[in-house]
Amino acid sequence: MRILVLGSGVIGVTAAHYLAEAGHEVTVVDRQSGPALETSFGNAGEVSPGYSSPWAGPGVPIKAIKWLLMHFGPLVIRPKVDPAMISWVLKMLRNCTEARYAVNKARMVPIAEYSRDCLKALRAEIGIQYDDRAQGTLQLFRTQKQLDGTAGDIEVLKQFGVPYEVLDPAGCIGAEPALGNVKGKFVGGLRLPGDETGDCKMFTERLAEHAAKRGVRFRFNTTIKGIATEGGRIAGVDTSEGLLTADAYVCALGSYSPIMLKPLGLSIPVFPIKGYSITVPISDAAGAPESTVMDETYKVAITRLGDRIRVGGTAEISGYDLALRPARRATLEHSVTDLFPRGGDVSKASFWCGLRPMTPDGPPIIGKTRFDNLFLSTGHGTLGWTMACGSGRVLADVISGKKPDIDVSELNMSRYA
Repeated sequence: MRILVLGSGVIGVTAAHYLAEAGHEVTVVDRQSGPALETSFGNAGEVSPGYSSPWAGPGVPIKAIKWLLMHFGPLVIRPKVDPAMISWVLKMLRNCTEARYAVNKARMVPIAEYSRDCLKALRAEIGIQYDDRAQGTLQLFRTQKQLDGTAGDIEVLKQFGVPYEVLDPAGCIGAEPALGNVKGKFVGGLRLPGDETGDCKMFTERLAEHAAKRGVRFRFNTTIKGIATEGGRIAGVDTSEGLLTADAYVCALGSYSPIMLKPLGLSIPVFPIKGYSITVPISDAAGAPESTVMDETYKVAITRLGDRIRVGGTAEISGYDLALRPARRATLEHSVTDLFPRGGDVSKASFWCGLRPMTPDGPPIIGKTRFDNLFLSTGHGTLGWTMACGSGRVLADVISGKKPDIDVSELNMSRYA
């Protein structure tokens, strides 16, 4: 089949790769000048199936109030008269129950675990390199209350067979030696040895290059204006370069997916949640993290990417606003300099923000729509990098009429009906 993929972030490019591997003729369309130039550009760098959990969970509404009042708080809300924002927040609050959390978590973990396996297989198959490390992640607790509160998370890890280690301060330093410089600032940690790290932008660029050699065509600098329908099917995509047609279409436009789908009568509860990052050049390798350290107090991820440290965090609910706000940079700088004071020079850091496509329940939206030749892969939130390869592989199977290796029937948009 001829397949048109809308979007060249990590979700779109991995889908294109696996579709081409399945024998299809694939074209990727994007308004940017190259792949991974929006949300995939500067994320935290974690491939973390062990942390694949919904944001909506028991106790989150109360925690949110505390986060909003913190000086270096991880949550920011900029209220506006926006029906989509209000609807999304209300739907998220409805998912903050133990029962719904359990259902949503059970939908997220299999695709995340499968995706990590697909990434490993892809790495072995084509030798792709992207400043990757497979040294686990460490969730670092500054208070005893945080450490004591891990019982529920550990039960979930046991339920899904995810390897973990509960560490005292010495164990944390053993996993991340540079923490020895600040050993009075934490009481313990939860380490997930199966998690990985890597530069998502670098991965996406190199996979796009590989896909192009396999025949995938990339049409950059091409603005998507709308999707045309005829007789219950997608007839083509209206772009700045004219009407593009195919046999099947994949919408992988991240936070912009609902805008493109709404004129078709398709409503998906995906809303942009803004995240920030700084990328810091390493000045002292011995003082930098070895892998990823999650600063639980500020909800900040500090990740080693080659000769750089990527520091990512903040959930800002402000719509499609891409303004870089100095207060958010201050939070990221505070966390990394507090835990790794010798690691990098924050005065030379680059500052970035991106829009995470979040669903109110947590799992992504992957699969069919009521149009028999339109498929979705969006709504991955903070886990697009974690779930990318698995999402691309199962979508290629669905489009090809094959049974995926895992059950993804509860990931399609019909769960919102």
